Amino acid sequence: MAESSSLEHPGLDRAAGEEFLQEAFRILLEEGVRKGTDAAEKVCEWKEPRELRELLDLELRRRGEPRQRLLQRCRDVLRYSVKTGHPRFFNQLFSGLDHHALVGRLITETLNTSQYTYEIAPVFVLMEEAVLAKLRELLGWSAGDGIFAPGGSVSNMYAMNVARFHRFPRSKREGSWALPRLALFTSRESHYSIQKGAAFLGIGTDNVYLVGTDERGKMLPEQLEKEIERARAEGSEPFFVNATCGTTVLGAFDPLRRVADVCQRHGLWLHVDAAWGGSALLSREHRHLLDGIERADSVAWNPHKMLSVGLQCSAFLLRDSSGLLQRCHGAGATYLFQPDKFYDVSYDTGDKSVQCGRRVDCLKLWLLWKALGTEGLERRVDRAFACTQYLAEELKRREGFQLVLEPEFVNLCFWFVPPSLRGQEGSADYCSRLGKVAPAIKERMMRSGSMMVGYQPHGARVNFFRQVVTNPAVTRADLDFFLDEIERLGRDL
Repeated sequence: MAESSSLEHPGLDRAAGEEFLQEAFRILLEEGVRKGTDAAEKVCEWKEPRELRELLDLELRRRGEPRQRLLQRCRDVLRYSVKTGHPRFFNQLFSGLDHHALVGRLITETLNTSQYTYEIAPVFVLMEEAVLAKLRELLGWSAGDGIFAPGGSVSNMYAMNVARFHRFPRSKREGSWALPRLALFTSRESHYSIQKGAAFLGIGTDNVYLVGTDERGKMLPEQLEKEIERARAEGSEPFFVNATCGTTVLGAFDPLRRVADVCQRHGLWLHVDAAWGGSALLSREHRHLLDGIERADSVAWNPHKMLSVGLQCSAFLLRDSSGLLQRCHGAGATYLFQPDKFYDVSYDTGDKSVQCGRRVDCLKLWLLWKALGTEGLERRVDRAFACTQYLAEELKRREGFQLVLEPEFVNLCFWFVPPSLRGQEGSADYCSRLGKVAPAIKERMMRSGSMMVGYQPHGARVNFFRQVVTNPAVTRADLDFFLDEIERLGRDL
């Protein structure tokens, strides 16, 4: 009786659900989109964890809550979250809210499908193919393969795994028994995902050889050559080199042509982590930063960063067009990838992935590209460079600001020296005191909610700010405010 009774009373009231959805969208538009991108609003309303836990009432109870209370929950989530679309959010390598891309994300969530087969995602299988082909074209490849992955770190791990399989195909079946001690190479400035990937894939972090860099953070090809020779002398088998285009802190671009020459001499797979800097390829003025990328075997590129596509949108691109990605990862699950389907099963691309269920990450980029065109995306990239150059010149004119180095990309790295430290550069405790300035200013801006910007130490350099502009809505007034606010928050330190 209980079972038939439950069937007679559907768990979803469509009319009530649509009414809730309409009200929730109104809240989202007002609180999330309008206020979340308004410079007059706070970037964040800071609360300590204990206080925030009480405000949100996170406990999950036996009985559900009424609609109005749920709507208030939605308002609270928006109110106390960081507004990454705010024009004064400079904290990460992503920011901004593009309305076209947002619509793409909303459609994706509404349709709630997975990217693995043509039968369940016909539009998106074809769309992903078209978008990946366009990205490869910008790399200078006329053919190839690829897949959207959940972030640049995973894209880099894809590269390691495919490179290992390409060199040692038996390793897919036999595992480490089929492998010598492997060695891979990356610069000291590279992303930490290379170390994580080596650990995750069983290569081992001890087998990651860190190559020296110049004063700007670029890999030294002559040092790469020495590290390869050292690895061989130690009994290891070199197989993979990771070059970086747009390092996380300094925004450095490794010299790809010279690195590619080394890889060619030694028969090594060249992967380029262009997760951050790849979008410079869209700019005729700045794409020279990635000269030689067409010689790479694989590339990671995150449009969700500089192009403001929205998290997450990370492409793993492969120059090989022979089906290497499929051979490396394919498992041929017959309940999903049946070979006797009524359509061309070559469009069932999900077996190329290490995942089964996979989000649709191509739609938001496709819709944005359709809206702006390649020329509009180029203007977005060029504008980010222009904002950085404007800030760098303004910074030089202001007392107390000191560049770490001239920006080559859109990473602006600088110290703020408060009046109490000016003229004391030679004192014994100068560096230790200067290193405390950025954290103190960061705390003040977070507590006031005025803006957000990141800081970090770097080698022998004490904490400095790293400011990046990727939000296309940022104005000159926002940039001037940024410098004014640093001065205001730090003048009494």
